[in-house]
Amino acid sequence: MARIKGKIFELFQDLHLSGRKAIAWLIDPDKVGVDEIKRLGISRSQVDFIFVGGSQMQVDFFDEVVSAIKAEAGKIPVILFPGSHAQLSQSADGILFLSLLSGRNPRFLIEEQVKSSRQVEAMDLEVLATAYLLVNDGQLGSVHYASDTLPILNSNVELAVETALAGKYLGMKLTYLDAGSGSPSPVNPAVISEIKSAVNGPLIVGGGLDTIEKCKVALDSGADLLVLGNAIEKDPSLLAEVLDQIQIRNFSLNVN
Repeated sequence: MARIKGKIFELFQDLHLSGRKAIAWLIDPDKVGVDEIKRLGISRSQVDFIFVGGSQMQVDFFDEVVSAIKAEAGKIPVILFPGSHAQLSQSADGILFLSLLSGRNPRFLIEEQVKSSRQVEAMDLEVLATAYLLVNDGQLGSVHYASDTLPILNSNVELAVETALAGKYLGMKLTYLDAGSGSPSPVNPAVISEIKSAVNGPLIVGGGLDTIEKCKVALDSGADLLVLGNAIEKDPSLLAEVLDQIQIRNFSLNVN
């Protein structure tokens, strides 16, 4: 049976309260097949979390890919970052139960969640209620097209804060700010710092973080956890550079 709170949430909360920082590696199952998992070097990566998911609505062999990732990850928590109700797997440790609050498409505000609720309830996953906001300079990427929504503009700091606060008061425990995979503009540092102050809780930031400088700015602005995915695909050395220069504390553990 699903768990609302557990060890994974405690790790996120510890980041928020302690000021330590962490890195999640986002693996898109639409781009990596089961046979390719071993070559990724997940067990040697020293990241704190593995996120699995993508903007595709349906991914063939999703459970097999997650199972292979978990086998390689060992004690690193594997967390689902689903693009739809079809991206579920019992092999993961937890799931970001997302509501796309920055958009007004009911499918990703509530419909996909309803479709997945019974299956999630039957799985032994830690469920992490997450307010999900797309924020950038107006660029449209795969996640925007897939969700049929527009991002909140980086310049509209007040709207971004109000949206994040709505998620907080709806009871969501995590806030995830995403510029979108491959975005040329990451989330505005002012948006990160203002939302961090307003929600006073664990804050995840991803998208457009393709240089060490951008990663440092996001962390200095208040991000507790950075999510790197597309940038690692383009430059595999970036992950090692971020881990080395930012001195991330690895606290991975067996969450089972």
